[in-house]
Amino acid sequence: MRIIQIMGLLGSLTVTLSAGPKLARDLESIAPSKEIDVIIQFTAKATDKHNQKVSSEGGQFRKKLDLVKGGVYRIPAGQLRKLAEDPEIRQITPDRQVQGALDHSRGASVATIAQSYGWTGAGVGVAVIDSGYVAHPDIGARVVYSASFVDNNSVDRYGHGTHVAAAIASTGGAAPFMKKYKGIAPGANLVILKALNAEGLGSDSAVIAAIERAIALKATYNIRVMNLSLGRPIVESYADDPLCQAVERAWEAGIVVVVAAGNEGRNNSAGNEGYGTILSPANNPRVITVGAMKAMDTTSRGDDQIASYSSKGPSAIDHVAKPDLVAPGNRVVAAINGASYLATNYPANAVSVPGATGPYFRLSGTSMATPVVSGSVALLLEKTPSLTPDQVKARLMKTATKSFPASTVATDPVTGQTFTSYYDLFTVGAGYLDIWAALNNDDLATGSAASPAAVYDPQSNTVSLVFPNGVVWGTGVVWGTGVVWGTGVVWGTGVVWGTGVVWGTGANPEGTGVVWGTGVVWGTGVVWGTGVTWGTGIVWGTSSVALRGE
Repeated sequence: MRIIQIMGLLGSLTVTLSAGPKLARDLESIAPSKEIDVIIQFTAKATDKHNQKVSSEGGQFRKKLDLVKGGVYRIPAGQLRKLAEDPEIRQITPDRQVQGALDHSRGASVATIAQSYGWTGAGVGVAVIDSGYVAHPDIGARVVYSASFVDNNSVDRYGHGTHVAAAIASTGGAAPFMKKYKGIAPGANLVILKALNAEGLGSDSAVIAAIERAIALKATYNIRVMNLSLGRPIVESYADDPLCQAVERAWEAGIVVVVAAGNEGRNNSAGNEGYGTILSPANNPRVITVGAMKAMDTTSRGDDQIASYSSKGPSAIDHVAKPDLVAPGNRVVAAINGASYLATNYPANAVSVPGATGPYFRLSGTSMATPVVSGSVALLLEKTPSLTPDQVKARLMKTATKSFPASTVATDPVTGQTFTSYYDLFTVGAGYLDIWAALNNDDLATGSAASPAAVYDPQSNTVSLVFPNGVVWGTGVVWGTGVVWGTGVVWGTGVVWGTGVVWGTGANPEGTGVVWGTGVVWGTGVVWGTGVTWGTGIVWGTSSVALRGE
């Protein structure tokens, strides 16, 4: 384990990240007689013997989840504590609910230049785990496989999945005279795996089953990228979370997993100014976690700003430094199912395109920024197919633009409320996606590109980034921390430390730092102790912010 000092002297601090109890804390308050669906992870692949153990305690087997060495079972909550005592059972968690969270997007990510040189993502398979798709002229030809894990067909009744798929690989076919709404990788092949229903809701088990299918089909469709524009609150360490474990298996299988950070950056319910609001599975250190930028309705990058709703790190419980980078995700125009929930309930977001043969819709959120990165990864892998997921992540982070203002202010167009955003490590990560720079970079990482953890020492009032052994982030010229994250964003004196928002001592009227200083985080355990940062009503596609933008 390597420690990079962020502020002051760390002194002799030993950090141990340990897994939580076998029984997830959000199971402990459920009435003993209530039957619930849980995911049980075993220490080895589940067999009939394991199923019989659960059955002997009143459980009913519902679904196999080989990817996480477990399955889904319905069982009275009162029997779970006894099951947790079994040494062959590793973890018991609820089968939790997950939810789903391109006119100027191509220009802002510099994908237009890449496409002008012929890079389209041709031959690269992208698995889109979302709410399905419809046969829109923009994406119909790009879909090579589809399956549903929530009902009997892949039709996108919510609308989110079609929009995400189009942002990745739209050919612009519905607007042939404009080609304005072409996706980032219009030559990529889409593998549509439906895990969200008509209301944009799904479950951990449905997403895990979809991930398992993508891994199984990797060779058949050359699946090299997986897009997850969905998430839910963090309740336990990523080491125990079955959703996080599933995305890690995909990463190990050679698939670059790209995940939305979340849309909770304005959430100040814990008094932490939206810090610590990263969702699961975006908190897994290995995946690429994406925050959202506003393209400001221009193709120029120079005026772009962070979206104030974009979730900020560090992650709850494990304190992983996230997001990894940011990409255009505000007011993104792409194809949609005109009869879907979003299209029919939010008609004001419809975009009229003269001569178009299919409907278009405007959405905002980190779930829209995520497919921009997924499409960019497809371009990178078309050019250099031999790249590993870690090499892709490292290259994207190193080449990301790191020139930002110290802060910007956004005004909600409806309420008039203002939100100040600071361009620190936990807000913009390693910087703003620049796919053209990544395509022109030949550096090859030789280790893991796992994101570091932030560690606070209350005795010395200092914070450090802690890197596991074997990671690529060193102190050298090529992969040094200043090179990857940028001296102005992470280590600068006027961005993070000067404002006091994350670390300092003058950010609020009490004169104490928001995250570290007041004890809101470390004292009460709102973020760092229990991991329950906010409630259960995380909404991606239907919240006023995610639909309207700023």
